[in-house]
Amino acid sequence: MLHPSYSDLMKVVNSEVEPGEAPVVNSRYSIVMATSKRARQIIAGDEPLVASKDKKPLSVAVEELNQSKIKILSDED
Repeated sequence: MLHPSYSDLMKVVNSEVEPGEAPVVNSRYSIVMATSKRARQIIAGDEPLVASKDKKPLSVAVEELNQSKIKILSDED
């Protein structure tokens, strides 16, 4: 099982949305696409934004998202 869960990650991403506005993330697909893109950036040489040792790039990307170190932008942004 993935920790944190998809629903927890969706809450983190949507936490800055004002009441009445559309959430940034509506599906697991958005979470998967954002974390996989960030993992590819880490593989390509970008520095991780969280302290981690011996973790896989995807795990680092999920942790970055969970700690609000990266943000998912809506299509309008």
